Amino acid sequence: MASSLFTEPDVGALTLPHRVAMAPLTRNRAGEGNVPVDLNATYYRQRASAALIVSEATQVAPKGQGYPRTPGIHSDAQVEGWKKVTDAVHDAGGRIFLQLWHVGRISHSSYHDGELPVAPSAVQAEGQVITPDLEMVSFETPRPLETREVPQVVEQYRRGAENARRAGFDGVEIHGANGYLIDQFLRSGTNRRTDRYGGSLENRLRFLREVMGAVTEEWPADRVGLRLSPLSPAHGITDETPEATFSGAADTAQEFDLSYVHLVEPSEPKPPVAGDGETARVFAAVREAFDGALVANGNYDRESATEAIDSGYADLVAFGRAFLANPDLPRRLREGLPINVPDEDTFYNGDERGYTDYPTWDELQNGATAETLDALSELSPRG
Repeated sequence: MASSLFTEPDVGALTLPHRVAMAPLTRNRAGEGNVPVDLNATYYRQRASAALIVSEATQVAPKGQGYPRTPGIHSDAQVEGWKKVTDAVHDAGGRIFLQLWHVGRISHSSYHDGELPVAPSAVQAEGQVITPDLEMVSFETPRPLETREVPQVVEQYRRGAENARRAGFDGVEIHGANGYLIDQFLRSGTNRRTDRYGGSLENRLRFLREVMGAVTEEWPADRVGLRLSPLSPAHGITDETPEATFSGAADTAQEFDLSYVHLVEPSEPKPPVAGDGETARVFAAVREAFDGALVANGNYDRESATEAIDSGYADLVAFGRAFLANPDLPRRLREGLPINVPDEDTFYNGDERGYTDYPTWDELQNGATAETLDALSELSPRG
């Protein structure tokens, strides 16, 4: 009997060939000016068998950058670079959305000519940031955006969405997860504003709502998704009422009739609604608030992904590390083939090694070296 992972779902405007999506993966391999290059196009083309690729996080403005060699979508050169990627994916029969990103406080003045990063409030993130010179330094206390500045940042998302359309993407995903700018506005621990963007939940949702409004001026809502991470503690971010906050965010996506909500989940249980306590309550509340497609993401394997689909919890399951190391992941999951193990030393920065040199199953069977087989073809317990 065929796995439910390989049935054809309708997700917004798209009818997809199966339910195995590729999660956004920051790889720090953009070229000068944060422009995508031919190597990036090769990487995405190799993975075009995904039901849907969500691109690596892509900054909508120079102030949105917080890591070296991450691509942007705010210059004409970046648009042209991304056209190479979308053309390559489409030529291989795939579909790709651009993830719209602003890091907010998760940055450093060294990226911004000495100016502090911006955020909803002057709350310093925990941990360290990597500078353009590849040094690790402590996060700085960000500069709070003035009320009059917030609509200017919303406009940056709109222009990013417009540029994504110019670059040939099939849609866009709004990055509202992992402690970055939208998440900082949503959560009570990082949003201590007293203007119309802070305080009550309605006010903390306002920035997200305005971004959705701007993006859906450029794209039909059925080609726009939203990524959320309700219980992620990234960079020390917290919220006093996550069930209310994130069901509110999902309800906002419902108001705009977005294509999907993409959830970053804890590793266990799978799916999170199968457990009990706060985790189950929060994710069940999000699922109840949004009746569009739900994309689950977080340490799934073939068995747990199938369970998430069969139970009606998710419509797609996005794989990250497994897609990084297995360009032909959908085939491997369909046929129960061994999974290449990713090389963590090459996740960030570098060149083609650990980026475009992972073998497909056919390549492993047709001339791969013994060393490659030993290094890459171990069975991995998680997808």
